[in-house]
Amino acid sequence: MKFNLADVFETVADSVPERIALSYQGRQISYAELDTLSNQVAHLFAGSGIGAFDNVALFLKNSVEHVTSLLGLLKVRAVPVNVNYRYTNAELQYIFDNSDSRAIIVELPEHQRSVAELLAEIPTVRTVFVIGEIVEELATAAAALPDGRTVEIVAFADAESKPDGRDFEPRNGEELYLLYTGGTTGYPKGVMWQHDDFFRKPLSGGNPYGEARKDLDEIGTAVKDFPPIAFLLAAPLMHGAASYSLFTFFTLGGRLVIQRDFDPEAIVTEVEKEKVNIILIVGDAMGMPLVEELEKRKDSVDLSSMFSITSGGAIWSQHVRDRMLAVKPDLVLRDNFGASESGNDGEIMMDDNGNLKVPPTDRMMVVDERHNKIEPGSGEVGYIARIGNVPLGYYKDEEKTKKTFPTLADGTRISILGDMGTVEADGSIVFLGRGSQCINTGGEKVYAEEVEATLHGHPAIADALVVPVPDERYGQRVAAVVKVAEGAAEPSLEEIQDHCRETLARYKVPRTVVFVDEVKRTPAGKADYRWAKAAAAAHETAPV
Repeated sequence: MKFNLADVFETVADSVPERIALSYQGRQISYAELDTLSNQVAHLFAGSGIGAFDNVALFLKNSVEHVTSLLGLLKVRAVPVNVNYRYTNAELQYIFDNSDSRAIIVELPEHQRSVAELLAEIPTVRTVFVIGEIVEELATAAAALPDGRTVEIVAFADAESKPDGRDFEPRNGEELYLLYTGGTTGYPKGVMWQHDDFFRKPLSGGNPYGEARKDLDEIGTAVKDFPPIAFLLAAPLMHGAASYSLFTFFTLGGRLVIQRDFDPEAIVTEVEKEKVNIILIVGDAMGMPLVEELEKRKDSVDLSSMFSITSGGAIWSQHVRDRMLAVKPDLVLRDNFGASESGNDGEIMMDDNGNLKVPPTDRMMVVDERHNKIEPGSGEVGYIARIGNVPLGYYKDEEKTKKTFPTLADGTRISILGDMGTVEADGSIVFLGRGSQCINTGGEKVYAEEVEATLHGHPAIADALVVPVPDERYGQRVAAVVKVAEGAAEPSLEEIQDHCRETLARYKVPRTVVFVDEVKRTPAGKADYRWAKAAAAAHETAPV
């Protein structure tokens, strides 16, 4: 059978209706209540003409309404479109326009004003659903559009008066989920996931701890026996890793604890208050401030319920992991390897030499530029390719789709994202880094992520990104953009280099270090390499 995400959620809600599904700011919402709320939201959408395969942008921070909007859209077979709420108006216009958004769901007054300024430039939008009070600028803009076009402004609160039944049209698992990439190296791309593929790959077939579920009956039976694990999402729901985790733990009948914004102090408080078992972070950008808070309060907060911290989507250094284990030695730390274009690829581990490795798996292989499989133990560097349930492609971009999602001679579709690696003799894949962030210095290749992981191990460094800068002799040289840890003295270039030489070859050691007040990242902790390159370039051209 083909799985539809709304069908899966409804199956779980019917199996464990009284179990708590969502905890938010002290509010506890059961699966039955969340299903009812989502049905009403779905009817609100349907009443404004939103239906099968209509793309709808969620311009929202974390909230209960964000979750019910996602579920409501899935129930009427519409297509959710994630929106980074920190984008500028120009970036927002690109997302709304590129995604052909039929509607926008928005909340904050400043976000409503951005939509108001853009309405005339996004002709596909016909409805704006507003959570909370509607600002005057939005209402005025909707009433004064060119060419006689009209945009309906709908109060999200009207859902409260809508029917709460499930009288929706049948679903078939071929519906779409549109997930836009972070756009850290170029314009964001809309990854088109078919529901069935989304369930089988990002959601691990509904069971990341064992065999994939075969049908809805098996999901309904299994969820009754699965413990109601409390899972705290530290990342924003518009991030791919967060949406994967949201639906994974809904499928397991878990309890999702979400917060409005990333706040380490509030997270540690929630661990005790909500008896959190697992926390999801995005690399060191979240891991570093979280472990600092854990260290401060380890003797004053009850952390006994927490047994695991999981990371995905960014580098998670051994230094930060060691500090977490020092706070709570029995923690299980899991570093997930995956992407918007591939879903969950498994756990990535670090060996004694500091190499990031994925154990032998049938989900991935390494190929050369012609997509020929690289043999284990050859030492040849190639592209890490994902196999199996991969997305249909990029929305409205056939050229990039053909490049990223090629079909092999035997008919197998794979996903190649630019991650470089080698295959060891036992079949383990060594992750080197993203090829687009590779620095060529005198013919030697340096992968930014490897150097960043080493820099994060320096006790005086809170965060760092690694980028190339021009070099007359070597073409490029390695530069690091660094934020100093709170309370630490700024280390010298020589001190940083000595630290790196302990684990890195000399040609990988940064020859330029730029200190900044803050390393710029997305709300989800993703690296902003365009900003880092500009910061390093400005340092190079600054007058001495």
